[in-house]
Amino acid sequence: MSAFARRGACPSISRPMQTGDGLLVRLNPVAGSLSPKTLIGLCESALRHGNGMMEVTARGSLQIRGLTAQSAPSLAAEVDGLGIAARTSVPVETGPLAGLDPQEISTPMALAESIRQEIAASGLADRLGPKVSVVVDGGGQLNMNSVPADVRLVAVTKQDWLLAIAGDAHNCTPIGSFNEADALTAALTILQAIAGLGPEGRARDLDEKHLGELLHQLESLSSFTPPSVLPDISPSRGEISRHRLFQPLSAPPAPSYADNSSGEPGASIISPLEGEMSGRTEGGNIEHPSPIGIFTLHATLALGLGLPFGSIPADRLIALAKEALCLGATEIRVAPQRALLVLGLSETACASLQNSAKKLGFIIDADDPRCGIAACVGAPACASGHIATRQIAESIARDAGDLLDPPFVLHVSGCAKGCAHPGAAALTLVGSEAQHVGLVLTGTARDEPAAYVPTDRLARGFRRMAAALRIERHASETTATCLARMGHARVAAFFQQG
Repeated sequence: MSAFARRGACPSISRPMQTGDGLLVRLNPVAGSLSPKTLIGLCESALRHGNGMMEVTARGSLQIRGLTAQSAPSLAAEVDGLGIAARTSVPVETGPLAGLDPQEISTPMALAESIRQEIAASGLADRLGPKVSVVVDGGGQLNMNSVPADVRLVAVTKQDWLLAIAGDAHNCTPIGSFNEADALTAALTILQAIAGLGPEGRARDLDEKHLGELLHQLESLSSFTPPSVLPDISPSRGEISRHRLFQPLSAPPAPSYADNSSGEPGASIISPLEGEMSGRTEGGNIEHPSPIGIFTLHATLALGLGLPFGSIPADRLIALAKEALCLGATEIRVAPQRALLVLGLSETACASLQNSAKKLGFIIDADDPRCGIAACVGAPACASGHIATRQIAESIARDAGDLLDPPFVLHVSGCAKGCAHPGAAALTLVGSEAQHVGLVLTGTARDEPAAYVPTDRLARGFRRMAAALRIERHASETTATCLARMGHARVAAFFQQG
């Protein structure tokens, strides 16, 4: 067991991270899945050596909490004994149904493995920062639109891949389309450029000069096609203008990809809710398909189950895995958006396991309002947490679930670190040492709250704000749109007057 991972790095089995409730380890199986028996063994080990809570992250990683400096090495030894090979290099991620989904545009497994091998052979893993990642998305029933990456490759046709950098499907910068061989070369070229920025470098740090030089290199690849002439796969089927990256460096700056669609200077060339990388194709995927539900594979079915706020007690996961094993499940995969996929089931087995999962506390319905809430473990489990986040989140889901419509995200954070949702959310409730809860509008837990209420008045303040939203919201509006129209000052006033 080596030293602990520093905050900001990625915890692993060999490098646990100190958190408010002990050490945390993150596990990404090289195989991409675990057998039910192996998952049972892992959960039993978590019960022996941790606090018994299992988590699946927004990116689809498995986490074990509450370890100590003494118990973490024992867990690592037992993981090794279970035969679980954990990924330790740069994450090169594929969709949770990759290689099994009959609706995939192209199977991403070979390209992803080639990228992994080239990263290892070139020594890039030692030069890239711990947060650098690659996504290779073949499309299908469950895409990777919601997962941000420094380098993302998305299947456009069976042979061609669209390369983009720095972001998720909506805010990344598209570079161009390549055949599979050139896509490998292009991805490695981008990663080499990121490595040249130093150990903290990310794709978002590549400036105009770097991007111009990269484009010059990538244009020499024989299959390069700029995004402005790619077959349209955006919801509105409108042509997408060129980003400034595709103009000469001496040209006047063009509008940026800022998150608005007003058409004013500085506005987005494409809508924040659509674009080349949206994953929508003719008759194809929705924006962010939920991993919760039943999915048809080539020969069997997969059942997707959500973990409430990404967490479940290990004993309940053991009970689920045992039931899945009895019903013929062959493997269990972790999936982005804090979910599990149980594979190898029949239609009857899916229905039976769904019923059992509901009784165990898993989410079985994609419309469950808890899917719209990100909540850390909070107090009392986390020493850094100032509020009981999970209890608050459950209460809001029960009392104001009608307001949690996509793409609205509510973030309930025990402290200003914002572990459960580092990015901006429509509403963030954040605990403070002064026994107050702050309300952040369209921001992160680190931002300055627009209003505060004492912790014991939070429920009343939120109910008042929710009541105002119900009155103000037009029939055709989402909650997020209504919040923006009302303005921060009015929303904050309703919250504070509670």
